[in-house]
Amino acid sequence: MNVAVFPGSFNPLHIGHKAIMDALVQKAGFDRVYLIVSPKNPLKEGISPDSAQDRYDAAVRAVKANGMTDVLVDDIELSMPSPQYTVTTLDALRQREPQNNFTLVIGSDQLADIRRWKDYRRILLEFGLAVYPREGFDTAALREDLLEEESAYRIRLVDAPQVNISSTLIREGLAAGRDMSRWMM
Repeated sequence: MNVAVFPGSFNPLHIGHKAIMDALVQKAGFDRVYLIVSPKNPLKEGISPDSAQDRYDAAVRAVKANGMTDVLVDDIELSMPSPQYTVTTLDALRQREPQNNFTLVIGSDQLADIRRWKDYRRILLEFGLAVYPREGFDTAALREDLLEEESAYRIRLVDAPQVNISSTLIREGLAAGRDMSRWMM
Protein backbone atom coordinates (compact mmCIF):
# COMPACT_ATOMS: atom_id res chain seq x y z
CA MET A 1 0.00 0.00 0.00
CA ASN A 2 1.26 3.52 -0.82
CA VAL A 3 0.89 5.66 2.27
CA ALA A 4 1.23 9.45 2.45
CA VAL A 5 2.66 10.44 5.84
CA PHE A 6 1.31 13.88 6.75
CA PRO A 7 2.82 15.08 10.05
CA GLY A 8 2.13 18.30 11.90
CA SER A 9 0.96 19.88 15.12
CA PHE A 10 -2.58 20.31 13.74
CA ASN A 11 -3.44 22.94 16.33
CA PRO A 12 -6.19 22.92 15.08
CA LEU A 13 -6.86 20.76 12.04
CA HIS A 14 -8.50 22.95 9.37
CA ILE A 15 -9.98 22.94 5.88
CA GLY A 16 -6.57 23.54 4.31
CA HIS A 17 -5.34 20.27 5.81
CA LYS A 18 -8.50 18.55 4.53
CA ALA A 19 -7.93 19.87 0.99
CA ILE A 20 -4.38 18.46 1.04
CA MET A 21 -5.51 15.07 2.33
CA ASP A 22 -8.28 14.91 -0.30
CA ALA A 23 -5.75 15.74 -3.06
CA LEU A 24 -3.34 13.07 -1.84
CA VAL A 25 -5.96 10.35 -2.26
CA GLN A 26 -8.02 11.69 -5.17
CA LYS A 27 -5.31 13.25 -7.36
CA ALA A 28 -1.95 11.89 -6.23
CA GLY A 29 -3.11 8.27 -6.00
CA PHE A 30 -2.12 7.40 -2.46
CA ASP A 31 -4.05 4.49 -0.95
CA ARG A 32 -4.12 6.04 2.50
CA VAL A 33 -3.01 9.11 4.42
CA TYR A 34 -1.51 8.75 7.88
CA LEU A 35 -2.12 11.99 9.75
CA ILE A 36 0.68 12.08 12.35
CA VAL A 37 0.03 14.43 15.25
CA SER A 38 3.44 15.67 16.39
CA PRO A 39 3.87 16.59 20.04
CA LYS A 40 6.55 19.21 19.22
CA ASN A 41 8.32 20.18 16.03
CA PRO A 42 12.05 20.49 16.87
CA LEU A 43 12.33 23.50 14.50
CA LYS A 44 9.31 25.46 15.80
CA GLU A 45 8.43 27.26 18.99
CA GLY A 46 5.04 27.90 20.54
CA ILE A 47 3.34 24.50 20.61
CA SER A 48 3.38 22.70 23.94
CA PRO A 49 3.94 18.95 23.80
CA ASP A 50 1.51 18.76 26.74
CA SER A 51 -1.37 19.44 24.33
CA ALA A 52 -0.47 16.54 22.00
CA GLN A 53 -3.09 14.09 23.28
CA ASP A 54 -5.84 16.74 23.04
CA ARG A 55 -4.74 17.61 19.46
CA TYR A 56 -4.70 13.92 18.57
CA ASP A 57 -8.20 13.39 20.01
CA ALA A 58 -9.50 16.45 18.14
CA ALA A 59 -7.98 15.18 14.88
CA VAL A 60 -9.61 11.77 15.34
CA ARG A 61 -13.01 13.45 15.86
CA ALA A 62 -12.55 15.78 12.86
CA VAL A 63 -11.51 13.01 10.47
CA LYS A 64 -14.42 10.85 11.60
CA ALA A 65 -16.92 13.73 11.37
CA ASN A 66 -15.77 14.44 7.81
CA GLY A 67 -16.13 10.78 6.75
CA MET A 68 -12.50 10.56 5.66
CA THR A 69 -12.19 6.76 5.46
CA ASP A 70 -8.83 6.97 3.62
CA VAL A 71 -7.23 8.88 6.50
CA LEU A 72 -5.83 7.27 9.63
CA VAL A 73 -4.93 9.56 12.53
CA ASP A 74 -1.82 7.87 13.90
CA ASP A 75 -0.49 8.38 17.43
CA ILE A 76 2.97 6.91 16.76
CA GLU A 77 4.83 10.07 17.83
CA LEU A 78 2.90 10.40 21.10
CA SER A 79 4.88 7.52 22.59
CA MET A 80 8.25 8.37 21.04
CA PRO A 81 10.96 10.11 23.07
CA SER A 82 11.64 13.77 22.38
CA PRO A 83 12.65 15.23 20.06
CA GLN A 84 10.42 13.60 17.46
CA TYR A 85 12.45 13.78 14.28
CA THR A 86 10.60 12.99 11.06
CA VAL A 87 13.22 10.49 9.93
CA THR A 88 12.79 8.57 13.19
CA THR A 89 9.03 8.48 12.70
CA LEU A 90 9.40 7.26 9.12
CA ASP A 91 11.83 4.55 10.25
CA ALA A 92 9.38 3.45 12.98
CA LEU A 93 6.50 3.30 10.50
CA ARG A 94 8.57 1.22 8.08
CA GLN A 95 9.58 -1.14 10.89
CA ARG A 96 5.96 -1.44 12.09
CA GLU A 97 4.56 -1.93 8.56
CA PRO A 98 7.30 -3.22 6.23
CA GLN A 99 4.72 -4.11 3.57
CA ASN A 100 3.85 -0.42 2.99
CA ASN A 101 5.65 2.28 1.00
CA PHE A 102 5.79 5.56 2.92
CA THR A 103 6.13 9.03 1.38
CA LEU A 104 6.47 12.16 3.48
CA VAL A 105 4.03 15.00 2.79
CA ILE A 106 5.23 18.57 3.30
CA GLY A 107 4.42 22.06 2.06
CA SER A 108 6.73 24.00 -0.23
CA ASP A 109 7.54 26.27 2.74
CA GLN A 110 9.03 23.23 4.48
CA LEU A 111 10.78 22.15 1.28
CA ALA A 112 12.59 25.50 1.33
CA ASP A 113 13.88 24.61 4.81
CA ILE A 114 14.47 20.85 4.40
CA ARG A 115 18.26 21.08 4.55
CA ARG A 116 17.88 21.94 8.26
CA TRP A 117 16.10 18.63 8.96
CA LYS A 118 17.84 15.71 10.62
CA ASP A 119 18.96 13.20 7.95
CA TYR A 120 17.08 15.05 5.20
CA ARG A 121 19.11 13.25 2.53
CA ARG A 122 17.91 9.87 3.81
CA ILE A 123 14.31 11.11 3.78
CA LEU A 124 14.66 12.29 0.17
CA LEU A 125 16.38 9.08 -1.00
CA GLU A 126 14.62 6.37 1.01
CA PHE A 127 11.09 7.73 1.47
CA GLY A 128 10.66 10.65 -0.89
CA LEU A 129 8.42 13.68 -0.65
CA ALA A 130 4.99 14.66 -1.86
CA VAL A 131 5.03 18.46 -1.81
CA TYR A 132 1.94 20.67 -1.87
CA PRO A 133 2.05 24.36 -2.85
CA ARG A 134 2.18 27.21 -0.34
CA GLU A 135 1.73 30.88 -1.12
CA GLY A 136 5.00 32.71 -1.72
CA PHE A 137 7.08 29.63 -2.59
CA ASP A 138 8.10 28.45 -6.05
CA THR A 139 7.73 24.72 -5.52
CA ALA A 140 9.19 23.71 -8.89
CA ALA A 141 12.28 25.89 -8.40
CA LEU A 142 12.84 24.52 -4.89
CA ARG A 143 12.56 20.97 -6.26
CA GLU A 144 15.05 21.70 -9.05
CA ASP A 145 17.52 23.23 -6.59
CA LEU A 146 17.48 20.05 -4.50
CA LEU A 147 17.74 17.81 -7.57
CA GLU A 148 20.92 19.67 -8.58
CA GLU A 149 22.39 18.52 -5.27
CA GLU A 150 21.36 14.88 -5.89
CA SER A 151 19.42 13.70 -8.94
CA ALA A 152 18.20 10.56 -7.12
CA TYR A 153 16.12 12.57 -4.63
CA ARG A 154 12.46 11.59 -4.84
CA ILE A 155 10.40 14.81 -4.84
CA ARG A 156 6.89 14.70 -6.24
CA LEU A 157 4.73 17.80 -6.65
CA VAL A 158 1.09 17.40 -5.60
CA ASP A 159 -1.69 19.27 -7.34
CA ALA A 160 -3.49 20.49 -4.23
CA PRO A 161 -5.48 23.70 -3.82
CA GLN A 162 -3.94 26.52 -1.82
CA VAL A 163 -6.17 27.39 1.11
CA ASN A 164 -4.74 30.51 2.67
CA ILE A 165 -5.54 29.78 6.27
CA SER A 166 -3.25 28.59 9.01
CA SER A 167 -3.70 27.09 12.44
CA THR A 168 -1.99 30.19 13.84
CA LEU A 169 -4.58 32.51 12.25
CA ILE A 170 -7.38 30.32 13.60
CA ARG A 171 -5.91 30.36 17.13
CA GLU A 172 -5.48 34.15 16.95
CA GLY A 173 -9.06 34.57 15.73
CA LEU A 174 -10.42 32.37 18.51
CA ALA A 175 -8.37 34.28 21.10
CA ALA A 176 -9.90 37.52 19.77
CA GLY A 177 -13.39 36.07 20.12
CA ARG A 178 -14.09 35.65 16.38
CA ASP A 179 -16.08 32.76 14.98
CA MET A 180 -13.52 30.62 13.12
CA SER A 181 -15.72 27.55 12.65
CA ARG A 182 -15.91 27.90 8.86
CA TRP A 183 -12.15 27.25 8.69
CA MET A 184 -12.00 24.30 11.04
CA MET A 185 -12.68 20.64 10.26
